[in-house]
Amino acid sequence: MKILTLESSSLSASVCVTEDTRLLAQSFQNCGLTHSATLLPMIDHVMTTSQLTLDDIDAVAAVTGPGSFTGIRIGVATAKGIADARDLPCIAVSSLAGAAWNVALTDRVICPVMDARRSQLYNALFACTGGALERLTPDRLIVRADLKKELISLGKSVLLVGDGAQMCYNEFIGCEALDVALAPPGLVFPCAHGAAMEAHRLAQEGHLLSAAQLLPCYLRQPQAVRERLAREAAQTPETTTKE
Repeated sequence: MKILTLESSSLSASVCVTEDTRLLAQSFQNCGLTHSATLLPMIDHVMTTSQLTLDDIDAVAAVTGPGSFTGIRIGVATAKGIADARDLPCIAVSSLAGAAWNVALTDRVICPVMDARRSQLYNALFACTGGALERLTPDRLIVRADLKKELISLGKSVLLVGDGAQMCYNEFIGCEALDVALAPPGLVFPCAHGAAMEAHRLAQEGHLLSAAQLLPCYLRQPQAVRERLAREAAQTPETTTKE
């Protein structure tokens, strides 16, 4: 099964083409350019270098979250457009599971972390057994201090991966009760190949969606929505009393 996978959940972005678990081509950038300017050229690049066309693709996978609201919207919208135009099935991939696949040969507890701002993280925990991931927690929004306590309570070695890994490592490394390591520089950021490995697993289990069913999964409301709701809550409704 040939899958075109888009990863745009963080500051970096990447695209790859895989056939089952074999990587055919991948493009990655972490230079600060917006995903709206990079995703389509990267798709064109991986299709050209793999000597394939979109007609050869069997499914389109996109990271649907959690992560950057704008990045996720761009990636999901691009995947939906490609899939809808060719009536291809879609696969919704967790950014955290995709990041965990980057380091799926470790015997440590895999701890993907993405900076959600306001002292919060997008996080999940995984274990690796025989080259396959076992999910230990759902994707979640968690305060850094609570994650630290949970990792200490596990009593196991931990490997941090994701765009929030360096920040967490700097905070956790001084804790004697926590054995923590940082993923290698080339593996720490989310990439399309990791997401494609999760997409392959999901496809094998029959988790295929239509283009219309492929939707972002933010875990919390976008800032604009939160601010609007706060303004509405702060407004006192006018009441009139008739005598």
